[in-house]
Amino acid sequence: MKKVFDLLSLGEILLRLSPPNNERIVRGDTFEKQVGGAELNVVSGVSLLGLRTGIISKIPSSNIGIFAKNKVRFIGVSDDYLAYDDERDARLGIYYYENGAYPRKPGVVYDRMHSSINKIDISDFPESIFGSTRCFHTSGITLALGEQCRKTGIEMIKRFKAAGAIISFDVNFRLNLWSGEEAKECIEQILPYVDIFFCSEDTARLTFGKEGNVQEIMKSFAADYPISVIASTQRTVHSPKVHSFGSVIYDCKADQFYEEEPYRNIEVVDRIGSGDAYVSGVLYGLLAEHGGCKKALRYGNASSAVKNTIPGDMPSLGLKEIENIIRDHENTGAQMEMNR
Repeated sequence: MKKVFDLLSLGEILLRLSPPNNERIVRGDTFEKQVGGAELNVVSGVSLLGLRTGIISKIPSSNIGIFAKNKVRFIGVSDDYLAYDDERDARLGIYYYENGAYPRKPGVVYDRMHSSINKIDISDFPESIFGSTRCFHTSGITLALGEQCRKTGIEMIKRFKAAGAIISFDVNFRLNLWSGEEAKECIEQILPYVDIFFCSEDTARLTFGKEGNVQEIMKSFAADYPISVIASTQRTVHSPKVHSFGSVIYDCKADQFYEEEPYRNIEVVDRIGSGDAYVSGVLYGLLAEHGGCKKALRYGNASSAVKNTIPGDMPSLGLKEIENIIRDHENTGAQMEMNR
């Protein structure tokens, strides 16, 4: 039976408010309004690259909810599985983001307690959802939001897996949402169901107590759980405005590692969502026709590198543009200064 979607993702949709340019939250008078959220960022990137995606979430049935829904539709992501909160206390989670400039670091202030996503339940969605997609993705952020989100997320992972979907999971650890001990205990429950696993080297050490180099860490996860692909990003922050980015992908079944030359000295405009862009590129590479780990690495690294240069949470480059980025990155000869 043909699946309606290539990728569905469960996660909170957030309203992002940012002072323009390098203004400070404590000083500025205006905010720019945008929409984001880790899982929405992922499905947005995969949608732009050409696959059929949708977001699973719960939002208020108010004008601010309509604003979020319209942004979802504009980026080409299906809103078929958006549930709506009609109660008086319905709210969309908010976060405030302030850009940094050396030596001042970027900063985030969250205002997302008791948002509508915390009421999400399996019963909000038809049983047919579980057989509708080739791949299901969520992250540790969703599991960390609260007991109800955790219960729903874990149950969805189990049901999508039982229906034959590939399960993708990004640890995406956030210390202000839960402790390393809580994250480890929860995530180890779902790792037996996970096929594609995203975990940075630092998170593996701090949260899971892993030791050794990145390749040894990846092999230890593969030895303990039936994971097929493990991806780990490698970011070097030279300053808030200059980063270098690369990654390592491990094909567990073939026992093969994939790496390439990092993207060096990226001119950072907005780093928020760049990790999610990496996930979107990797998932596209794995799910696309003639996909595989080598393709996943190239698309993941390029998608993340270029997202750093774009304001807002969500990516905005399509397949042709990303392929041009990859081509330029792999070209060691002369290059045009401008696309025209």
